Amino acid sequence: MVFRPRGILDPITVLKVVRFLDREEDLVAQPFNRFTDTSKLDALDLDERFVYRIALHRRRIYMGRPPIKSAFYVTSQTALRYVRIHAVVTNYSPLKVKLFRDLDYVAEWLGVPRRRLES
Repeated sequence: MVFRPRGILDPITVLKVVRFLDREEDLVAQPFNRFTDTSKLDALDLDERFVYRIALHRRRIYMGRPPIKSAFYVTSQTALRYVRIHAVVTNYSPLKVKLFRDLDYVAEWLGVPRRRLES
């Protein structure tokens, strides 16, 4: 699953994505990896407490499920800060969160061709 937000990422958008993920995870028979590309964002209108709460929610909701990989392509210091919070909070859970600054490494980690991440 690919998420490529554009413009300004705010709490309302994040909550919509989280609700979507929660529903999809309940519906599908096979777990799926995720890729989030933050390169098209103009700004992130979030705060650390919100990101921490979302990460705790995701960790709690996903417990007891098969491991999945969630790769974040980060291109700004702000995105890096928020994704690090998410990665730390979900550590030691089935959500294997990693951040990257190079799409080749993302593709390798997820086991997909780079062109699939760019389309």
